[in-house]
Amino acid sequence: MINSITVERVLTPKGWSTNQTITCEHGKICSIADATASELENVSQGKLIPGYFDTQVNGGGGVLFNHAPSPAVLETMALAHLRFGTTSMLPTIITDNAQTMAQAADAIAEVAAAGPECIKALIKGIHFEGPFLSKAKKGVHDEGFIRTPSDVELSTLCRKDLGKVLLTVAPETVSTSFIQEMVAEGVVVAIGHTNASYEQVQAAIDAGATGFTHLYNAMSALTSREPGAVGAALLNETVYCGFIVDHHHLHPKSAELALNIKGSQRAMLVTDAMAHVGSDMERLSFFNTEIVRRGDKLTTPDGKTLAGSCLDMHSAVLNTYNDCAIPFESVSRMASITPARFMGLDSDIGSIAEGKYADFLLLNSANELTHVFSNMRMVF
Repeated sequence: MINSITVERVLTPKGWSTNQTITCEHGKICSIADATASELENVSQGKLIPGYFDTQVNGGGGVLFNHAPSPAVLETMALAHLRFGTTSMLPTIITDNAQTMAQAADAIAEVAAAGPECIKALIKGIHFEGPFLSKAKKGVHDEGFIRTPSDVELSTLCRKDLGKVLLTVAPETVSTSFIQEMVAEGVVVAIGHTNASYEQVQAAIDAGATGFTHLYNAMSALTSREPGAVGAALLNETVYCGFIVDHHHLHPKSAELALNIKGSQRAMLVTDAMAHVGSDMERLSFFNTEIVRRGDKLTTPDGKTLAGSCLDMHSAVLNTYNDCAIPFESVSRMASITPARFMGLDSDIGSIAEGKYADFLLLNSANELTHVFSNMRMVF
């Protein structure tokens, strides 16, 4: 582990600064100061930005969390995404049975308690995407596992040894009192895979839901006579919205419109990555179907249903910057401090500032990722 780095440009909460030396201790930043003449002799060319935080990671490195929820699979996923700049993540369990949910929670807790330090630094909690969703907007989720909450799932969701817990629900499948209960237990509730009306979605927000999972996709649309979930998301200034900017889930101009409405304070980039990221995998068995990779697009075999993505976070950042007319500084925030704030972790991660963990990325003049630092360890 190195103790300091001198960089040509660095993005801090105050904006860009030039020729700065960042000094760290025990993996945290203790100072950011103008570089001395001697330090400039070893300046790293390029720009330093905060590491990415992906709140929706189903798999990577050839493995899917649902298939084998274990510490070994978590390590494979984490290392696969680390090379693309993801220094924090929420491994995600797609709608499944109660046993798989519990096994996933056990794996997260085991890594948090006794996992390798480099993996513990990456995994901030868990995202349960379902099973309390809408069958009408299930996407690739298995309809047979979609259900209403029971005590079995509640015991898993309310564990206190998982780090941060994110739960995606459809407002028409759960009660507002359930959302209130989850929020009271410290669970972050997001809305997704829903066919709910605007009024139902607004009631869920009033009950404490603070986010939307992959906006536009698998949710009731904004139309002339019904605002739907999309309308509610865009109208509520305080809620956060995830975006899969792979140009398959969203047209670039649809993404640009919503990103500008939400702004970098509430829009956040996610991958919804499957096992294919960081591997040459072409086909993946998935419940009663198969996920097929065609180029950089994942679908069911008939090509009609999107099935997650093979997107990585750095590609999401470049797509948003290059094709959605969003300033680079804003895109960086959407991939770092905004998801950190959404999950209540912004005091520790998400920006390059004193007192925060030294998770950052070095990019060259072409915005290519050249170095990844996790807790000041140069890991790529």
